[in-house]
Parts: sequence; structure tokens; C-alpha cells
Amino acid sequence: MTIHTFTSREFNQDVSAAKKAALDGPVFVTERGKPAHVLLSINDYLRLTNKGASIVELLSMPAAADIEFEPPKASLRFKPADFC
Repeated sequence: MTIHTFTSREFNQDVSAAKKAALDGPVFVTERGKPAHVLLSINDYLRLTNKGASIVELLSMPAAADIEFEPPKASLRFKPADFC
């Protein structure tokens, strides 16, 4: 992955060169010597923004909605506390 830098003026004068450079990696567009914008290919953008499923989505198990589940009743036996 190569990082390219274009000034605002260079970017405005040759957008196609910036788009071509974005195929190799991010293109930083500077204004007054400071990075102001980043141009990415759609593949790089999707890779960066593709968030995996959240833990809630993974645990929800929508495919398991048809499973019947009846847990057994818990039999809790408590021993009285001895405070003496």
C-alpha cells in the first residue's frame, strides 16, 4: 500500500491521476501544507468501514428462533442460618 499526497491545486488540476493513485492506497489532499482530505478506493473504504457483527447480533441467533427450549425447574434448598 502506497500513500500519495496531492496539494489541492494538483488534485483540482488532475483528478483522474488522484483517482488512479487511490487504487494503490490512500491519497491525502493537502491545503496549505496540512492534510485536509483523504481519497480512498471503494474497496479500501468498505474494508475500513466493514464492522463485523456485534456481540448482540452474534448472540441473538435468529436462525435458532424455532428451537423449543424448556429448562428444568431449579430446586433450591436453603439451610437456615445459624446466628448463635
